[in-house]
Amino acid sequence: MNAAGHQALMGRRTFLQQFSALTAAAIPHLSIDSKVNSKRMKEKFDAIIVGGSYAGLSAAMALGRALRKVLLIDAGKPANRFTPYSHNFITHDGKRPDEIATLARQQVAKYSSVQQVEGFVVSTEKVEQEFIVGLDTGDQFVSTKLIFATGIVDLMPAIPGFADCWGKSVLHCPYCHGYEVRNTRTGILGNGDYAFDFGSLISNWTRELIIFTNGPATLNEEQKSKLDQHHIPVVEHRIKALHHDQGYLKSISFENGRSTMVSTLYARPEFKQHTNLPAQLGCELTPEGYIKTDSSHRTTVPGVYACGDNVTRLRTVSNAVAMGTVAGMMANKDLITETF
Repeated sequence: MNAAGHQALMGRRTFLQQFSALTAAAIPHLSIDSKVNSKRMKEKFDAIIVGGSYAGLSAAMALGRALRKVLLIDAGKPANRFTPYSHNFITHDGKRPDEIATLARQQVAKYSSVQQVEGFVVSTEKVEQEFIVGLDTGDQFVSTKLIFATGIVDLMPAIPGFADCWGKSVLHCPYCHGYEVRNTRTGILGNGDYAFDFGSLISNWTRELIIFTNGPATLNEEQKSKLDQHHIPVVEHRIKALHHDQGYLKSISFENGRSTMVSTLYARPEFKQHTNLPAQLGCELTPEGYIKTDSSHRTTVPGVYACGDNVTRLRTVSNAVAMGTVAGMMANKDLITETF
């Protein structure tokens, strides 16, 4: 190659090097930094907890005691806000749910590394090994671990009076409320296996028990015979309305014009997750619709945990507290394992 050719080749190489450098500068790398709006970015945390009721507060306490920097975000609408009193939680039996939650928030506030904010989380995104959490205010936060303690939403059936009585005299759990309504005239709203199984369970608290199937019964002959042996009638009339006094059930009327007196009704309404954010992140759900977790409350997405009513049908305050504690402990353990 002559001198002129060599000079031309070097010129092309210089041009390509300069062009590559300019291109790299012009095209941003899709890192955590480029995803976060720096003007709205607040802080980075070891863990962000979405949901600040019993499970979320317990997770926050466990992490706070582990010296972790934690952000607890809560919208202030717990599922048990309709219930006047909480039971079957040792040291807190008979207290109001808001009374227990207020004390819990005060105790968590003593841990200086834990921040509590009121807000509604509208977005969560995993970028590299971290999570960006966005609030409805536009503020964004980043964390290494993410815990969902978001609960569920009960879907009230279209029966007049049902929603008004929910949590007061229309109940979901005999272990939470059964003692207070023991030996009263009690109904079960349900059908098939659920009605039979729940009927046998509630018969422990009262002998004045009626099953309301709200339409043709789907109980099999063996179940009907067993219920008959225990003097538990099955009423198939379509329900027209629940009649109550400030949420306390008095009677049930039917579309055929008949009615019956009851003071308590057990039911298990349909539900949905309080938020779709876990599913949007890729968290698997169980066939029943709960967030799938292992025994350490890890979800199917690495770095994401779930605890409380969003993972189980065993909806008690004590169980939520226990699950939140485990989730916080395991998140801290994973943080240690990843950096030690």
